[in-house]
Amino acid sequence: MSKAKRLLDILLFASAKKKFTAQEIADEFRISVRTVHRYILDLSDMGLPVYAEQGRNGGYTVLSSKMLPPILFTEEEAVAIFFAFQSLSYYRDLPFDAEISSVAQKLYRSLQVDAKGKVDKVCSYIAFWNPKRTIDTPFLKDTLEAAIENKNIHMHYESKGGTKTKHIRPIGVYAHDGLWYLPAFDYTKQKVLLYRIDRILSIISTEENKDEYMNLEQWFGSYEIKQPVRLHVQLTQEGVRQCKSVPSLEGIVIIHEDGTGYIDSPIDKGEIDFSMPLFYRLGPHARVIEPQELIDGMRKHAEGILMMYQDN
Repeated sequence: MSKAKRLLDILLFASAKKKFTAQEIADEFRISVRTVHRYILDLSDMGLPVYAEQGRNGGYTVLSSKMLPPILFTEEEAVAIFFAFQSLSYYRDLPFDAEISSVAQKLYRSLQVDAKGKVDKVCSYIAFWNPKRTIDTPFLKDTLEAAIENKNIHMHYESKGGTKTKHIRPIGVYAHDGLWYLPAFDYTKQKVLLYRIDRILSIISTEENKDEYMNLEQWFGSYEIKQPVRLHVQLTQEGVRQCKSVPSLEGIVIIHEDGTGYIDSPIDKGEIDFSMPLFYRLGPHARVIEPQELIDGMRKHAEGILMMYQDN
């Protein structure tokens, strides 16, 4: 039997038993105790968290049983994994930053020379690009753990009106445009609100919930229009091109034969403030017909900028 196969068998045996002696492994696999000690050292170098106890009643203890057996990847699969890792490199903070780095190093070391060369080339010629953010998100892992463990959070949050104390029930976290967001049920507002995790100044305390609540996947699929208003916008060719690049709008853009188009679809009233910056940025390429609240908001914004640049 090859050494690699023997190591795999011992790894599975040790992970299942958790506490064992060298003699037990020697008897199980019919090898010498000296060979067992050498194999345990090899497994330890490979990442098996094992603790050796000396003495008459000593032996080995696996500190964590959450170890996966070796997985064989093809060269193309290994390249795909490194490409996925590269897509995460544009985020300053990640919930499992240290673990991702460790996985990448282990996988890269295990590759043959040809496969390493291919990974290096692919990473040099293709990228999953996102804007590189320099904003710290120190409470990213804490908020994710609170969501997974079904805990409420009392926190200090930096909002438009200044620092406020919030009591929330996290649903999950997601990344968008280089930033991390936290949808959560706000106990004061009695509805789900969206928070920027980098704007959390401190977590005061947490508390466990006995009942279950929706998770992030369910929240993404639970969108409903509670206060419908009509969004009607006329678009030039450039307006069509820009709106087709916005995920929330691309499915409702209607295009004419000449390349111009329009949007005529119900949206929730709460989305008006979020859509205003986009249509304001499009300028003459997007003429809003409805709702009136959106028109008024864009006009007020434009008047404020004109006042700022008026001649004295």
